[in-house]
Amino acid sequence: MKKSGFLVLASLILVSGVFAQRTVVVTNKTAHDRKAEIVEISLSTLKLSVDKKLYILKNSKQEEVAYQLVKNGNKKVQSVIFQVDVRAKSSSSYTFVKGKPADVKPKTFARFVPERKDDFAWENDMAAYRMYGPALANENPSNGVDFWAKATENLVVDQRYKDDIYNGISYHIDHGFGLDFYKVAHTLGCGGIAPFAGGKLWVGNYFNNYKVIEVGPLRSVFTLTYDSVQIAKSYYKEELTITADAGSLLNKAEVKYTGAGSALELAAGIYLHDGAGALNQDIAAGTLAYAENAVSDAGVPAGRNYIGVFIPGKVNESTKDVEHALLLSNYKTGGSFTYYFGGGWSKWHYPTDSDWFKAVTTFAENAKSPLQVTIK
Repeated sequence: MKKSGFLVLASLILVSGVFAQRTVVVTNKTAHDRKAEIVEISLSTLKLSVDKKLYILKNSKQEEVAYQLVKNGNKKVQSVIFQVDVRAKSSSSYTFVKGKPADVKPKTFARFVPERKDDFAWENDMAAYRMYGPALANENPSNGVDFWAKATENLVVDQRYKDDIYNGISYHIDHGFGLDFYKVAHTLGCGGIAPFAGGKLWVGNYFNNYKVIEVGPLRSVFTLTYDSVQIAKSYYKEELTITADAGSLLNKAEVKYTGAGSALELAAGIYLHDGAGALNQDIAAGTLAYAENAVSDAGVPAGRNYIGVFIPGKVNESTKDVEHALLLSNYKTGGSFTYYFGGGWSKWHYPTDSDWFKAVTTFAENAKSPLQVTIK
């Protein structure tokens, strides 16, 4: 009996030791470095109770790495995400060890903004965006995306609204950290999406409802619902779920249409404004990238403004209507269609047009070659 009891105790100690930490090995098989890229690991795969916040994540230099617990729309935590740096054709290791993690500096944010005519605004450490809600119904809004340039990793959305609405400090003027110089009008703006039928782009209107799924330091997720999307004489309902990750050049968008028809052609696009900018398109890669002069409301030049769109699935063609450059793809009603969109600025990370075009191309290549994760 004593021997048996000892063996059981030894087994418990061994199991406890095995589960005391986990090492995550992230492998990059591409020919270029991957920096500040988010990886996600389910708790069922990790087999470590990081949801109780009893673990610190460290890199190979023994530096603490911030992580976020995500619920993915569920009541309980489903997975953990964190940013990794992995050199080309190599691997990096990250280890969860016992300890209390430090507070995480927020790099993403999203919220409904009723004090500014029902905007829904969001951001990461690269750029900020907004889309238009029902309080703008009488002003002919679109379902297009507005882009706010940033020149700081800090969150700016709340402060810009507060300054503009209550302090008389316009976010259309650069006060040293970026501004809103982008014009949307009734277009797709910075990478919006709409059905394309009968040779026409059916740009939508304002969203009717919203749902915040996740707001965290490294990832924020929300859904906007459009109740009546018109296509010729038919109407559809659209659900648009957007994910903003820290360090990500583009936002992830998952769109779903429900309605009478069984198949649609969707167009993700870029508003060309005066059309005088530089357009870089690659149908095989599924990318559009645009660069144009940025000018503030006061008529002050503000560098170059950049927009990018990427569709990972099959693209039928790239085309233009009067105002847009578009990527067209087939879509079956009721399913989920995924694409990516976002903006950049010459005064923050991308000094030249070619820098932006290369960044969009690299983003697409990375999305098609995800980092590989193994647990030890």
